[in-house]
Amino acid sequence: MTARRGSSGRRRHRGTPVPPLPLRDGVDATRLVIAEEEAGQALGDVLEARFPGTGDYLAGEYATGSVVTSDGAPLGPGSPVAARQAVWLYRELPHEVPVPFPMPVLYADDRIVVVDKPHFLATMPRGARVVQSALVRLRRELDEPRLSPAHRLDRLTAGVLLFTRDPAVRGPYQQLFAQGLARKEYAALAPVRPDLGLPVTVESRIEKTPGIMRAYEVDGPVNARSHVELEAELGSVGRYRLRPETGKTHQLRLHMARLGVPILGDPLYPEQREVVDGDFTDPLRLLARRLAFVDPIDGTEREFVSARELTP
Repeated sequence: MTARRGSSGRRRHRGTPVPPLPLRDGVDATRLVIAEEEAGQALGDVLEARFPGTGDYLAGEYATGSVVTSDGAPLGPGSPVAARQAVWLYRELPHEVPVPFPMPVLYADDRIVVVDKPHFLATMPRGARVVQSALVRLRRELDEPRLSPAHRLDRLTAGVLLFTRDPAVRGPYQQLFAQGLARKEYAALAPVRPDLGLPVTVESRIEKTPGIMRAYEVDGPVNARSHVELEAELGSVGRYRLRPETGKTHQLRLHMARLGVPILGDPLYPEQREVVDGDFTDPLRLLARRLAFVDPIDGTEREFVSARELTP
């Protein structure tokens, strides 16, 4: 099965299809591609097999013409489907535990909106977290369906997150992060190791397998580099300043664990532990504290700083 979330009326990336359905309350429609083994079946049977227990919900969607082809033609449960045919629809929203923390806007102009993302809030809809994402929350609060993140923060990481307002300028801002032109600084709380020589630069090769939560380090050419220094000792806990040169998944968390000072509240590194959904008592003490770059549109120097503080 292939499923992709659409955008709002324009192509975000070369080759990305334009959704025939508008956003619904800040949430994109979903594109499904019919598999070879599903060809010739009725659409209702295909969707019932993919999404068991959603028959009543889908009946309402068929009735309102909200299940369509890429050309926007409505489909019904009896519509035959062909291999590689695209079907667009709004997925039934999962039950989500609300993230009970505010997301203040740090800055806004005609092109960008910068927010101070709280811990536990995903950047974009993914899996069981759709409404509880910074993107959907901000689209709803500002009533702006064209908002899109220029980069991502882990769900468990708090701090400065930049969104674009106009699809025409989205690419240049995204390239700041893709090309490593954005200067990022993080703060983290972790144990103090008196024998650890700091500052230090940590280098490794990080890989991530889709569907597996943890990333891992392997032998091979370096693709992840982080600068680590101790800013202050707070008893047995230290506040660290982290400056990543690259942006691999869980890079800072892996590198701190490798140094023997795993970030407080980390449920994945060095060992994975179970976390109850909705338990907000032990956040990952990692904060995207500062973001700076030369604006790709007008050349001005930009700098944004989080107002959040980490506490042991």
